[in-house]
Amino acid sequence: MLHTSIYRLFLLVIWTCFLESKVYGQEFFSQPSAQKLATVPFRSFSGGVMIVRAKLDQYPDSLNFILDTGSGGISLDSVTVDRLKIPTVASDRTIRGIAGIKKVRFANHHTLHFPGLRVDSLNFHINDYEILTSVYGEHIDGIIGYSFLSRYIVRLDYDSSKMMVYTKGLFKYPRGGYLLKPIIVNIPVIGAELEDRRSVDGRFYFDSGAGLCLLLSDDFVLDSTLLSSRRRTVTTQAEGLGGKTQMKLTTIKAFKLGPFKFRQIPTFIFEDEYNVTSYPYLGGLIGNDLLRRFNTTFNYEKREIHLVPNSHYREPFDYSYTGLGFYYIDHQIVVTDIMKGSPAEAAGFVEGDVILSINNNLSGNIQTYKTMIQTTGEKLKVVVLRQGKPYELKLKVESILKR
Repeated sequence: MLHTSIYRLFLLVIWTCFLESKVYGQEFFSQPSAQKLATVPFRSFSGGVMIVRAKLDQYPDSLNFILDTGSGGISLDSVTVDRLKIPTVASDRTIRGIAGIKKVRFANHHTLHFPGLRVDSLNFHINDYEILTSVYGEHIDGIIGYSFLSRYIVRLDYDSSKMMVYTKGLFKYPRGGYLLKPIIVNIPVIGAELEDRRSVDGRFYFDSGAGLCLLLSDDFVLDSTLLSSRRRTVTTQAEGLGGKTQMKLTTIKAFKLGPFKFRQIPTFIFEDEYNVTSYPYLGGLIGNDLLRRFNTTFNYEKREIHLVPNSHYREPFDYSYTGLGFYYIDHQIVVTDIMKGSPAEAAGFVEGDVILSINNNLSGNIQTYKTMIQTTGEKLKVVVLRQGKPYELKLKVESILKR
């Protein structure tokens, strides 16, 4: 009996020491909880691309920045740099995009001011964003990427169009979501499954700055035999670093990201001449027209991205096709590209046409007009100015699902 009591006492002492040690260890190694620093509103443009506004250094005017997980740093537009007379220094560093590779200059040791948040010691590389300004109809002053996102925990709420910024630390993710464990060097890389002619696993950039659903390199598509060789595609174009480049547009049957599965996904296929996707390491990128369907938390320190389906989750994808390219140039919306064999060519558009109205909408807002040509089956009345004279054209919006 005595031996039993001593044995029980011994176990109690050991168990108590274990508990005390465990509690002590948790208290000793635990990070403090993450604290909210700021709530920053954002606007969404076509394809889900997000614009946030911030002030640079002592300059009084707020600037427009694209929030871009596909950027490995942070950058300023060359026009903005010239206008604000910001000193720059040359470098041997290069950046790559879908339309080119170029060396960049830097503007070092600057500060961004968001509502309630000051971000110091930022080194901006300088780039020409004229093409982005013409796409969105507003001057794009820069792109915010890894240099900002890596300093904080950042949560994007597409239901309220707000970005919440937190200190690093213990963070409780919202319920009902899924935790991705990406590879993060400068740009997040995640695994996903594509399904069409066959199922294919691949790695892809997680790119909030891309206004599309999926972009795949033709090498990946050919080598994986994902699509049938008889798959019908349409010719279109996309904008990126260095300008515009032609692509093929089609759909794939299914795309799976974690437990989330989407069907009939609009997909761009391009010749990756500058090896932006580092094939065969990556197959392409996932853009924000798909990613905006989740409220997303970025925790780069923990290498975690948390996804929660939001009110946009079941919105239909954009299957429209016109083959018409137009941009905001010198305060006018100018037709610059007409794809051969496209509805735009059939309607009689000519490069240089200035769009005055679509279906009697005279707003001159390029985002509004881009939305109007995304309704498949719609027959649109477009008034253009050509050599000083107005012309009325009839444009039928086709669907890539039916071609």
